[in-house]
Parts: sequence; structure tokens; C-alpha cells
Amino acid sequence: MDGQPESIKLNRLKFYPVMMFAIVMGISGLTIAYQKAAEFIGFPHVIGHTMMYVALGIFASVSLIYLAKLISYPKAVLNEWKHPVRINFFSAVSISMLMLAIITRHDFPTMGAWFWYAGAAMHTYMTLYTISFWINHNQEIAHSNPAWFIPIVGNVLIPVGGIGLASKMVLIYFFSVGVFFWIIFLSIVLNRVIFHHQLAQKFLPTLFIMLAPPAVAFIAYFKLYHTIDMFAHFLYSIALFFTFMLAFMFRRFLGLKYFISWWAFIFPLAAMAIAAMLMYHKMHDSFNLYLSYAMMGVATLMTLVVLYQTIVHMFKKEICIQE
Repeated sequence: MDGQPESIKLNRLKFYPVMMFAIVMGISGLTIAYQKAAEFIGFPHVIGHTMMYVALGIFASVSLIYLAKLISYPKAVLNEWKHPVRINFFSAVSISMLMLAIITRHDFPTMGAWFWYAGAAMHTYMTLYTISFWINHNQEIAHSNPAWFIPIVGNVLIPVGGIGLASKMVLIYFFSVGVFFWIIFLSIVLNRVIFHHQLAQKFLPTLFIMLAPPAVAFIAYFKLYHTIDMFAHFLYSIALFFTFMLAFMFRRFLGLKYFISWWAFIFPLAAMAIAAMLMYHKMHDSFNLYLSYAMMGVATLMTLVVLYQTIVHMFKKEICIQE
């Protein structure tokens, strides 16, 4: 590393954040979107197939580096585990596994099953631990932010990849827990952003996470019941509303200083793209077809922008530093 002292290298490892798993979530979400785009709107299959290996490689790299941090700096990992905000990003590990299960289940079904079982078990623990952590420790209203949705999104994601791997009753349990706490936490987060201090600039990208629960819940509901009924339309319409709202607020996101939290843009955009493609596939209306193309374009463009900024700031050594 261009003659960098060993002590500095190790310190950079010490400050390697668990939020790096948001990169895996973002790339995995876009991979699934391209796989579905090939199935629903005629995109080339090779894109999603190639990105599958990219997502697996990124997950392996991020996991190995964080494991090295755990071995070298266990206290630093424990501090993140006890942090009222960063604790939510540990759920990104299990969500990454669940998404990789969806990505690989057709080409490598055994690998996909292992990813799903490991991800579902880990996410069950993370959900119980995170919510009990909030109950057992007084939380400041300033600690609440859209990242709180991360442990919730995983619960509605479990049924998406769990068909054929677990009973319908088990999958409905996770779906119900996810939707129930999504409604509760949405009220808390809206109360925080409307009536209290504005989010810190580094957390503004996490506003996009509000789009993910209804979009993923819509996909999960269809997977469970194979119908577009009133409740499916409700979930999709709420996801559509958040899409319009975030687009309406686009000036708020212009000129933001780069933080690793920028990766929070990608997964929700990809989830909405998949939801729009699924709705088009079932309803065959031009609005959702155009929306599918638009969301795929926006998700892809944002991924390229965020990836470029991440690489630039890595070379500037502005990532993995003490905050």
C-alpha cells in the first residue's frame, strides 16, 4: 500500500465499518433486478448472470475483511455492536445472505439453500436482539433514523427466497413480523424527522430505506399468495408514494458529501424496480413498464456513481477512518 506504515494499515482495519455490508446489499439488489429484468422485460440474461459472481465476490471480500477486524480488534466490533445506530447495520450481514440465496437459487440451488437457512437464522436472532436492545436501553429520539428499517426489511425478505425451503406458516410468520414493525417504526421515524432535529447529512441517504419495506413486502406477499389483490395494491401503492416523494425531494440529495451510507440509495431503488416489473408482468400496463425501465436506469446509474465515489475515496484513504 504505497509504503504506508503498518500501524496505519492496522488502524484502517480497526475502523472498517459494519456498514460496508450495505455495499453487498446494494450490488445484490441490483443483481436480482437484472435477473428479473431478463425474465419480465427482455433484458439479456448475461448481465444478471455475470453480476451474480460479482455479488458473491464482494460478499466474500467484505466478510473476510470484517472477520479480520473481529480477530484483530474484537473491542472495536463490540463497540459497533453496542452502538445505538450501527447495531442496525449488523442486520445487513444476514440480509446480504438472504439476497445471495435469491441470486444463486437457480444456478446453485444447494448454495442458495445454505445462504437462505444461514441468513434466516441469523436474521431471526438479529431482529430479536435489536428490538430487545431498544427496549432494554433508553433510546434518544435523535438515535432513531431510517436505518432502523434494516432489521425489519430482512423479515419481509425471508419469504421471497424461502418458497420451497420452509413451510408457508413459517414464511407468513416472518412476513407478519416485518409488516407489523414496519408500520410502528415508520411512525417513530416520521415523528423524528418531522418534529425533531433534521437528520445528519451522512444519514440523509438512509431516507431511501423507507422505500424498501413496502416494495419488498409487496414482492413477498405475491410470492406467498400469487395474487394481486387489494392488500397487494396497498403495499405497491405505498412503495410508489415513497418513490414519488423521494423524487420530489431530489434537491435535498444534490451536493451531499460522500459517506459509505450512500450505498443505502441502491437496495431500495432495486427493490422498487423489481416491484414495478412484477406489477407489469401481472397487469400488463404501460405505466409499470415505463416505470420498470426508469427504475432500472436510475438504480444502475446510482450504482455506478456510488461505486465510482467509493473507489475515489478509497484511494484518498477517506474510508475506514475514525469518525
